[in-house]
Amino acid sequence: MTMENNDSDEETQKGPVENAWSMKIPKFKPEDNPHGLLEESKFATLFPKYREQYLKECWPLVQKVLNNHNIVAELDLIEGSLTVKTTRKTWDPYIIIKARDFMKLLSRSVPFEQAVRVLEDEIGCDIIKINSFVSKKETFLKRRQRLIGPNGVTLKSIELLTECYVLVQGNTVSAVGPYKGLVQVRRIVEDTMKNIHPMYNIKSLMIKRELMKDSRLKNESWDRFLPNFKSKNVPRKQPKKKINKKPYTPFPPQQPESKIDKELATGEYFLKDDQKKAKRKHEKEEKQQEAKKAKEEARKKDFIPPEEKKYENNASTEPTVNISAFKAKMKKAAKHTKNK
Repeated sequence: MTMENNDSDEETQKGPVENAWSMKIPKFKPEDNPHGLLEESKFATLFPKYREQYLKECWPLVQKVLNNHNIVAELDLIEGSLTVKTTRKTWDPYIIIKARDFMKLLSRSVPFEQAVRVLEDEIGCDIIKINSFVSKKETFLKRRQRLIGPNGVTLKSIELLTECYVLVQGNTVSAVGPYKGLVQVRRIVEDTMKNIHPMYNIKSLMIKRELMKDSRLKNESWDRFLPNFKSKNVPRKQPKKKINKKPYTPFPPQQPESKIDKELATGEYFLKDDQKKAKRKHEKEEKQQEAKKAKEEARKKDFIPPEEKKYENNASTEPTVNISAFKAKMKKAAKHTKNK
């Protein structure tokens, strides 16, 4: 019976897996590698100056944790580096990669309590570089602040939904947590730096969490429930003064004429000094005479009487009153008075 059960388990494992995240990875034990490692592996990580004091304080704890996995850790304060290397007693070949990530997180300002979780089998880390998404510093700072949110609310909601510890520090975002959550964190961070608000991804994660509880929607598409992001082309502010560009010509503009060229064109270049002086004096006198005349005309303007308005006499030669009718009317009025 036991043989049959083992065969059936092997057959089920050979087929395609619907949900790879639900698979349980067997733990790697010392019995699986009794001979240890043949070669020594070594990794070194630099850390900034401001992390020196914190690393000094927590270094005994770091060494104690790594000694449990038979890894040697060294702190070099002169070079500013953290080094981890394997020993003859190390039996887990992947623990050196985990130790390297542990050092990277410590150098990126992640606290020891969160960074030490990387040494677990089902926990990983991801350090996302965000400075390459945006060229301008102002937009970079705005989008990074958008990822954090007011009073860190957005970052806290990302941590709750992905079950990862997320730290925004300088030009990088450090995340520690399960591998599925790290994929979601990376997507949210990259979309935020690409000008997609993190609330869209947070909403979709919340909706997915609720839909997973419903067994009827297990084999259906969830696209109709998820929010769709539509990029809007926001019109930019137009400059007040628009500069009309001149049509492009491959030829350079014509050089302005020099003083000598002008004198050559007028023939003044060939005159003697006395003649040049006399010509300049004559031109100066002419300009003075023109200015004098213009001043006199301006003074005389005040004494010129204004033009009188001409009234046209529109009286016509023909009488406007009918005289015969007026006479008849007056006779009738005289008779009327006599009768009285």
